[in-house]
Amino acid sequence: MIKRRTFLSGAAVLLASPLAARTADWQQVAKIAASYNQCHAVMIFQHGRQVLSEVFRGPAIHQAVPIKSVSKTLVAALAGAAIDRQEIPSVQATLGELAPELIPAKADPMVSTITVENLLTMQAGLERTSGRNYGVWVNSRDWVSDALSRPMVAEPGKRMLYSTGTSHIMGAVLSLVSGKNLRALTQDRLGRFMEFDVPAWTRDPQGRYLGGNEMALTLEAMIRFGEMYRNKGRVGTQQVLSEDWVIQSFVPVTQSVFSGLGYGYGWFIGNSGTTSYALARGYGGQIICIVPELALTIAITSDPTRIARSAGYFGDLLHLIEREVIPAARS
Repeated sequence: MIKRRTFLSGAAVLLASPLAARTADWQQVAKIAASYNQCHAVMIFQHGRQVLSEVFRGPAIHQAVPIKSVSKTLVAALAGAAIDRQEIPSVQATLGELAPELIPAKADPMVSTITVENLLTMQAGLERTSGRNYGVWVNSRDWVSDALSRPMVAEPGKRMLYSTGTSHIMGAVLSLVSGKNLRALTQDRLGRFMEFDVPAWTRDPQGRYLGGNEMALTLEAMIRFGEMYRNKGRVGTQQVLSEDWVIQSFVPVTQSVFSGLGYGYGWFIGNSGTTSYALARGYGGQIICIVPELALTIAITSDPTRIARSAGYFGDLLHLIEREVIPAARS
């Protein structure tokens, strides 16, 4: 487990230090990133300053692009905002307490005991809607009902089952408790503070925005979102998310069987030597990564139509972050 005290504690001290890496180091990072033919663009900030911004192929840097499952990390942030506003009492609140009307009659009785924390950490226990099940799920008549009607394959809170349906359920709960749709929530509680717009994205048959996929952001917006988390929920003088929520988000609750990375509230947690980092990951190689110890925020966009597995391109990106970006930031 990554200790809460150590993951963010170094950031404030490092903010006062000079810009760490030399230009030549960042040029090497760009050269390696450009060699990955799936990689579209990279932007890196250190100590709140841009040290690298390169587009190698694909859309222009100011164009919003699909961030795929990085959307799940934004939904997790919105859950924190709802808890900050007491629309949700705590991460231990259950579906039965918050949104009984979403639970279909044919659902397993355990569905009502699924907590907000279970949803945020992909431990709902329901059969996955991602991977080979994704197509059937998005072709169903009611995505929330379909996800909640699937068989329980694990007890809630006992096993990580990465599933877009789980994040979509969380989005539906957020809309219900706030009285606003997910796009409006994203704009109002995140976008207006970080000065980014969220284009309309996929909706389910009931009109709910897809909580966990298909959102689009610019590379700059991805950086601003990462910087907000790196700065313990703050943007300038505005506390967008409570500091406690940010700290909790980076505590690994479970672990991915695919990558081996820990997983907190919407963030994968990894280590490069003694340095910890948090990672938002989307299909194809969309990434927001923050390294608080080095005051570092990284955003990477990639071809959203090509797979990126841990043994392939995603592994290459982790190698880039751990073997090139982090050492460059130290030099």
